[in-house]
Amino acid sequence: MKFGAIDIGTNAARLLIGEVMKSNDSQIVKKISYVRIPLRLGMEVFETGVISPKKAKAFMKAIMAFKLIAEVFNVVELRACATSAMREAENGLEIQEMIARETGVSIEIIDGEEEADIIFSSFLLLDFDLTKPFIVIDVGGGSTEVSVFYQGEKQHSKSFKVGTIRLLKKKVAEDIWDEINTWLTENVKENTNYTVFGTGGNINNMHKLLGKRGSETIQTQELKELSSDLRSLTLSKRIAKYQLKSDRADVIVPASKIFLKILKQLKSPELSVPKIGLADGMIHQMHIKNVQKKLK
Repeated sequence: MKFGAIDIGTNAARLLIGEVMKSNDSQIVKKISYVRIPLRLGMEVFETGVISPKKAKAFMKAIMAFKLIAEVFNVVELRACATSAMREAENGLEIQEMIARETGVSIEIIDGEEEADIIFSSFLLLDFDLTKPFIVIDVGGGSTEVSVFYQGEKQHSKSFKVGTIRLLKKKVAEDIWDEINTWLTENVKENTNYTVFGTGGNINNMHKLLGKRGSETIQTQELKELSSDLRSLTLSKRIAKYQLKSDRADVIVPASKIFLKILKQLKSPELSVPKIGLADGMIHQMHIKNVQKKLK
């Protein structure tokens, strides 16, 4: 059964059409179609506090396009979730109602904790022993979610108001790094060998730029060197050298900064990049719900 997941982030809106398939003794989200539109809601929201009529119109058209694509693939269910930018937009609820009225798609505006929980749902599909201690760092355009897991249970989770677009717009509190470091000190156990995972489009791109394949990890030193090189280049040279899209070339630098700041505090020598995210988790949750419904 095919499901459609719309992830409305601060930098881009994405549609993933996928289905959960068996692979040996585990399951995977088979990606059938993926469409990304660089809406960049955060550029306006973090500057003016609202989504403009022009941006709202583009937003509505994007959702309508996603709905039509989902219909072509005959999805069983289509779910849409919006994160940081929609959470903070003063007219977020108004835009939500307008889109529901015009497209028939009901957008859920989720908080940071639910966002982290949905992303974790997709971790259940990984070939990884979830009883081992691990940490998930999800860097988005408007916020960064950090979750700490121990013996198969989420012990601590927090959403911090620091993201790639927020950094570009210089809308981050001066004490944010102290806040993150204090929280990590209080909630990460000392002398514990955590596996650290990084999620989000930027770290996926950095994984690719470093020539990594499959589940190969990124060494923190490698990430430092890549970040330094990216920072040293102008936007146009960055695009040319690394073949980046313009809406990725600007945000990838602040993303590397966020990951490196947290990795330094964790004293982690490497980062695992599972190439999964919010949309994968949404599809997994829809699949589970559908299976449970059939069993009733």
